[in-house]
Amino acid sequence: MLSLILLAPLLSALLIFALKRAPELIALLGAGVSLIAALLQLAGASAEGVAPQLVLPFLPDMPLLLIATPLTAAMSALVATVAGFVLLYATGYMGKDPQKVRFFGTMLLFVTAMQLLVLSGDWISLLGAWEMIGFASYLLIGFWHERPGVASAATRAFMYTRSADLGLYIGAFLLIGLAGTSEISVTLTTTGTASLIAGLLLLVAAMGKSAQVPLQDWLQRAMAGPTPVSALLHSATLVAAGAILLIRIAPMLPAGAMLVIGIVGGVTAVITGLIALAERDLKRMLAASTSSQYGLMLAAVGAGVPVAALLHLIAHAAIKSSLFLGAGVFQHDRESTDMEALAGAGRARPRIFAGFAISALALAGIPPLAGFFSKDAIIAATLDGPTMLWLAPLVLGGTVLTGAYMGRALKMLWNGDAGPAPSRIPQMAVGFGVLALLAAVLGAGFGPLEELLDIELAEPGLLAPLLGLSAGVSGLLLGWFIAPVKLLGPLAVPAARGFEFSGGMDGLILRPALAIAALCERLEQWLYNAVLSFGRINLSLGQLARLTDMDGIDKMIFGLVRRTIETGARARRLQSGFIHRELALTAIGIALIAVVLLAAPFYS
Repeated sequence: MLSLILLAPLLSALLIFALKRAPELIALLGAGVSLIAALLQLAGASAEGVAPQLVLPFLPDMPLLLIATPLTAAMSALVATVAGFVLLYATGYMGKDPQKVRFFGTMLLFVTAMQLLVLSGDWISLLGAWEMIGFASYLLIGFWHERPGVASAATRAFMYTRSADLGLYIGAFLLIGLAGTSEISVTLTTTGTASLIAGLLLLVAAMGKSAQVPLQDWLQRAMAGPTPVSALLHSATLVAAGAILLIRIAPMLPAGAMLVIGIVGGVTAVITGLIALAERDLKRMLAASTSSQYGLMLAAVGAGVPVAALLHLIAHAAIKSSLFLGAGVFQHDRESTDMEALAGAGRARPRIFAGFAISALALAGIPPLAGFFSKDAIIAATLDGPTMLWLAPLVLGGTVLTGAYMGRALKMLWNGDAGPAPSRIPQMAVGFGVLALLAAVLGAGFGPLEELLDIELAEPGLLAPLLGLSAGVSGLLLGWFIAPVKLLGPLAVPAARGFEFSGGMDGLILRPALAIAALCERLEQWLYNAVLSFGRINLSLGQLARLTDMDGIDKMIFGLVRRTIETGARARRLQSGFIHRELALTAIGIALIAVVLLAAPFYS
């Protein structure tokens, strides 16, 4: 089953790229097989038995390991379920797009990477999956790259997340070096200062992927991709990766690391909740909401109850995917996601609006919907622990803001002219409807899931449910009856700008990084030109040496040789072999010697 969960979407993606035809059918087939395998794997999971695993040889004493513990099996089933129904929705949404082959093939690669991430039993496999997720998300966010601003949005998302990924690499290799193995379960026995440092490093990676403050800006800009991409990316894949990472390493985290994680999550829940309330675009509002909800999950991890974060991760996956798919239907009708343009869009599609409203109320924490139970667990976790004074106010504030921006969205979609009756697209309706149903009923499965994980949450009593319900209802009423500008007051303008300080992350990190890169490029160009100039000087000196060698030394040597040969030739004529000539030369020589000897006394 482990092999099938991964190979079904992977082979389907390769088949789509190879055949370039019927991508919808092949995608649904691959996603369906993977979903069945994941559900069977979850059904066979047990907290008492030995977890099924698949071992592949890699490095000495460091094999690649896939493992289906109850936790990883539950997350795998979640990914497969959301992906399957999002792809069903996408067959209608992308029905007329000429690049369907590229879309469905890349979506399946994205799903494969996420399944590998949740099932990885070793850090090497996890790092490989992490890289694949980043690359696939870059391709999907930039799917319509020819449109203005899309390519830059994809690049921004890639740069932000890749910068934070450095924390994962350093943290993972630190744990591997200390434990002497890459097996995740063994490395999580690390304690002391090493666990604190590794935990904080892995938090940095999670902040990038899960768009936590101050790395939240990229997620709203990622809305440039198709709506099915947004639904999958925000619910059970890319953004979920950060929360999943922290949930898995929770047994290793010391108190100091948990406090930092909780504060990061709580602050994000409030800050991005305010940003969502100030947004004028429905999809961007849902994107900011995603950061806020994952902030609540991090707060639960920081409070020492990671299972509460897992429950909200599961509920949020169904809720947020259905919200995005519903927004996609309204966008399909009005060809815009601007809230003013979508006014009254819910009246034109009352069934879609009903499903959207169920998911919105679930996200606000209204019983008996799934979000009520998961938020109840998070609030209870923050109220019961030494971090209560730090985390509980932030979590409750984030819950109020959740209700406020969802109440505003519901009012906007319902109030206004319905317009002409739009055409029906069955695949979109079915995919959206199933996920909205899951958003309503998933809470009933939280009890059995706790038994499967062999973890029992403490009874929350009455305080946590009352606080959660009061926060959710009051937020909905505030969002419905009070305009965001009045509700936010002096925070309206900063929230609309994403609380940028000194240009935000662009001004604090991105632009300085690009400036340093430009400076390095200029330095490199200067060095290149200097080397080139030095080379030209050497070349000129070489040419001069060549000319000197050829026209000077060589010419002189060859001239000397030539004159020597000529002299030898002339001297050879003297050796003719005739006796009379030899006698004449001898006589001349004797005469010259006699002259020299006779003349010598006159000069002495």
